[in-house]
Amino acid sequence: MFSFITSLLPTHFLPGWLCLDTNPLHCLLQALVGACGISVLCSLMQVHLFLEDSQRDKNDKDHSGHRTLSYQRTTKPGLPGMLWFLSVTGVLAVVGSRVAALVVLEFCLRSVSGWVTTRPCRNFLKQLLIQSQFCVGCALSCSLNFLHEGASQRWLCLLLAAALSWFLARQTSLLLQHVTALYKLHSSQRYCGTCISLLTSGHCLLPMLCRTMIIIFFVAVVAAISIINEHFLSATEALRFWTPLTICYTLLIVYMQEDQHRLPGSQAVLKTVVVRLGGLMVLMLTVGRWADVFHILMCFLGEASCLIPTMDLLDATSSKDEEDSTDYVTREQQQRPKAQEKHQRPQDLLCQMAS
Repeated sequence: MFSFITSLLPTHFLPGWLCLDTNPLHCLLQALVGACGISVLCSLMQVHLFLEDSQRDKNDKDHSGHRTLSYQRTTKPGLPGMLWFLSVTGVLAVVGSRVAALVVLEFCLRSVSGWVTTRPCRNFLKQLLIQSQFCVGCALSCSLNFLHEGASQRWLCLLLAAALSWFLARQTSLLLQHVTALYKLHSSQRYCGTCISLLTSGHCLLPMLCRTMIIIFFVAVVAAISIINEHFLSATEALRFWTPLTICYTLLIVYMQEDQHRLPGSQAVLKTVVVRLGGLMVLMLTVGRWADVFHILMCFLGEASCLIPTMDLLDATSSKDEEDSTDYVTREQQQRPKAQEKHQRPQDLLCQMAS
């Protein structure tokens, strides 16, 4: 039935490089799951940052409410939120599985290299999770395309996955609205089960998100390698593709890691997106197809729609990182005189005894 309906879609007048790789209904459902995954990640990250900021406000009354307002501005209720969701879904539906696989592999390689070359900390994980929004959507779409390939009732499986994803996205959005509006009141009065649970075990939210992202990208990497290798007829063609791809990614990662420390958090992220997607476009112009170039242009829109609304979160996490580093330096400076006094006291006693 659905194959008959999709066969009636007016795609005969489109050029070949604008046509979708698979059934448009399958692409739409996969994109819906990916957009719901982005929404869940963004909502849970904002909940975590709100809880962390509330805990910091309790410890430091002078800075109460400073970051809470910025987090509340990142929520997208009503019509703006629906338009954002539809735009992300449309971009993920248009982006082909091959380019989505390349985005997943690039993000995994960049994350591993950043974890190895930089000092891993909580703020690094937060910034990485915020930057991974569009990559999470590509990972979910790519994994679903790989796992349901060849299924007899593929549309039904994707429909069930989309319904479950919509339910999870809706629940996390309601949780974010509840927390931003009533968490401080309910946590002080201690009569709301949700707020009490977040008060006692909210510190487990970030590790849970990290473990979930590891599982998602592990499956997506396997799916991405399989999807990319399907487009090659021999090992020689695969080697011809993977060699410049690996060299391009390595050079981009080295350049971005060096340049990221010289710019503020939001500017560095935007420049990183332009550089890495520009590198992928050059690579696709060399060994790819015109459809891949068009899909990478759509990835620019997807990254922008995910990162621009959360720029204040990136700035907040980068400012927290700077505050932590300054606090560490001040603690070290305060501990040095104490250590020198401890070393001088035995020497003074020995001098007095000798005299």
